Amino acid sequence: MAGKTDSSLSSSSPSQKLQIYFLPNLMTAGNLFCGFVALTKIVEANAASPQFNSTIRHALFFILLACIFDLLDGRVARMGGAESPFGREFDSLADLISFGAAPAFLVHRIVLKDVFVQNPELGWFLASIYLICGALRLARFNCLAAMSGGGGGGEFLGFPIPAAAGLVASVTLFIMWWDDRGLATGTWRFVFPPLMLILSMMMVSEVKYPSFKKLDLRAKRPFAKMVLGTLFFGFLFVFRSKILPIVLPLIFTVYLLYGFVRPRISRQIRHEIEDEDEDEDEEARPPANE
Repeated sequence: MAGKTDSSLSSSSPSQKLQIYFLPNLMTAGNLFCGFVALTKIVEANAASPQFNSTIRHALFFILLACIFDLLDGRVARMGGAESPFGREFDSLADLISFGAAPAFLVHRIVLKDVFVQNPELGWFLASIYLICGALRLARFNCLAAMSGGGGGGEFLGFPIPAAAGLVASVTLFIMWWDDRGLATGTWRFVFPPLMLILSMMMVSEVKYPSFKKLDLRAKRPFAKMVLGTLFFGFLFVFRSKILPIVLPLIFTVYLLYGFVRPRISRQIRHEIEDEDEDEDEEARPPANE
């Protein structure tokens, strides 16, 4: 009788119920790897070295690459029906490193420590606010997703932390691009303290942002949209070194502002922008997985 009970308990153990899908979690591991490399590059950067800007650019590249991996892991999981609680938790842990710690350390390393020369503690405290708010946002997201049956909706509550990191990285890239052209950047660094505070507040806010999870890349699109999209991405690829430092911060800034504009535009325009199904009841959908 005891043996039977032990066998029953063993067969229903939590470890045997874990669903760990290879490809989505591989994408998440790529996200985490990029965040770690970005941190090592920031540590290696020596302001007195002529390679300083190059090293920081490598760090920015890995933060932005982590954003791509983060976008892919969720899409791969949804396309393969491989969403799981394990994947959600692993994704949040990776996000905290790649989009929380790395951007906070980056901004403190190259900006805040020089802005608050007389009071250096203000610099690291400001960077820590961003990191803490990012962690709170991820924790809230996981709780909401668990309560709503695993997520899967079309909205984010609060500004997504990958987008916040993308905005920080792209603005840094723009300032470095501006500086490379011999233009004055002395006052640009003062953009970062208010930017970090704004992003911190927006991550823990209740402003809703579209997740674009309903965007189906396999669906048929109007011919004009296909042509415009192809030309746009082709233009970005050909002139990437000249326009990406300008286009990237614009994209992330527009997304940040869209959360405020979104409730004030018509439902039809919103569906056109977010490419959603008109028949879906948006208010009934639970929060989306990041």
